[in-house]
Amino acid sequence: MAKKFLLLSIFLLTLSQSLSAATQPVYVIVHGAYGGSWAFKKTDSLLTAKGCLVYRPSLTGQGERVHLASPDIGLTTHINDVVNMILYEDLRNVILVGHSYGGMVISGVADRIPERIQKMIYLDAYVPNDGESVKTILGDNFSRVEKLVQNGFMVPTWNKSNKIPGDVPQSLKTFTEPVSLKNPMADKINHVYILTIEKGKKPEEDDFYPQAARAKQRNWVMFPMEADHNPQWSAVDKLAEMLYQNK
Repeated sequence: MAKKFLLLSIFLLTLSQSLSAATQPVYVIVHGAYGGSWAFKKTDSLLTAKGCLVYRPSLTGQGERVHLASPDIGLTTHINDVVNMILYEDLRNVILVGHSYGGMVISGVADRIPERIQKMIYLDAYVPNDGESVKTILGDNFSRVEKLVQNGFMVPTWNKSNKIPGDVPQSLKTFTEPVSLKNPMADKINHVYILTIEKGKKPEEDDFYPQAARAKQRNWVMFPMEADHNPQWSAVDKLAEMLYQNK
């Protein structure tokens, strides 16, 4: 009798764990240019405390993978980073979050493996069309980026002391290589756009307002958020709650 009770207890525990895993929200957060997974460490902690499973891949050449930096790294490399992480971790029903440049990356990821993605959240991020790059999206404004270029890298001059963790140089090719978006299944994924707006400014004054306008034209769910471009630092509690509410 005791043995049967033990086996039943083990079965119920295993079933409970399986059901919990099946309903546990899975987030994959892709950082922006020059950054790394370290930038979303606090966001990860807050979502994990709410019962979510969070992955924060650092793109090749960025963050703790800076030792792999090369001017040959392009947007495709970064798309492969995230695609392979999702496949090798066997993640499904993924809530894919892209911040800033990360919008280019998650767009390419969804085109490759739409069947693994439940929702896409663009956090003050680029919303590319097929064949576009960051360079073509920015147009004349790309001249600001070109001022940062040294030996095939865009160098973040604001991190003069090379602080760790901190922003690091990023291959120029990641901004000039166009994204390929050919899979119609990616359009069927639920999309959300979060536009961060600094206090005292109008939405139209935000650098990413044109991207939010694109998202609106595509009938994506839209959310304004009072914060600067990096809410993972300036408004992390608000950001984590907004991401959680959009699970």
